[in-house]
Amino acid sequence: MAVRWQSLAHAPVVTYGLIGVCCVVFLLGPASGFVPAYGTGDALLAAQTAYFERWGVVPVELVQGTGHSYLTPLTALFVHGNWLHLLGNMLFLYVFGAMTEARMGRLHFLLFYVVTGYLALVVYALVHSSSDETLVGASGAISAVLGAFLRLFPHARVTSLFPFLLFLPLRFPAWIVLVFWFVLQWLAAQGLGTGAGVAYLAHVVGFAAGFLYAWARYPPAARVKAAAAPPATEGESQP
Repeated sequence: MAVRWQSLAHAPVVTYGLIGVCCVVFLLGPASGFVPAYGTGDALLAAQTAYFERWGVVPVELVQGTGHSYLTPLTALFVHGNWLHLLGNMLFLYVFGAMTEARMGRLHFLLFYVVTGYLALVVYALVHSSSDETLVGASGAISAVLGAFLRLFPHARVTSLFPFLLFLPLRFPAWIVLVFWFVLQWLAAQGLGTGAGVAYLAHVVGFAAGFLYAWARYPPAARVKAAAAPPATEGESQP
């Protein structure tokens, strides 16, 4: 079997580990449909609601500090609502996480991922402090990875699928793809887009935090210029 990395010492084990944990958590949860113990029909819906409320962020509870709410911005990073939510997030993490991890180092990248993801969810909860809608997903943390990638590898080329170009796979510099993505998230956060139930503000906060952190931590002289992103980059999807 061909190994794409020179050695295991250089493999993006944190990125792969995060993807693995998110997938396992999803498969063992009620949203996957693979665990008969959760039942079917109304029983399954009730189990999903209870599951998301236990492990996800409920803004009003987080702001009021009730129950286990201070831990939920952490646990929510590993919980996803459905297959599309999971696959979209993991695709982005797979594409942009490996190079960012290689630049930061494993432990640094892991701390960066967790802290920025936690921050994005907390800021969202503070802004929507009266909301009782549950928020789950790694979108805030992965958005931070995108922001850091933009700072560290602006000239890397990635393959993206754009609907208005008939979904043709085209290669663009990373800065074009990521700035375009960020603008879409910003507009949606202002109520100018579609996608009810998507925490666009968490995407914006995460992306900004990741970019600003990388800007401060890695001055221009320390940046790594990449000619191309990993060839596994296959598409663009919203976290």
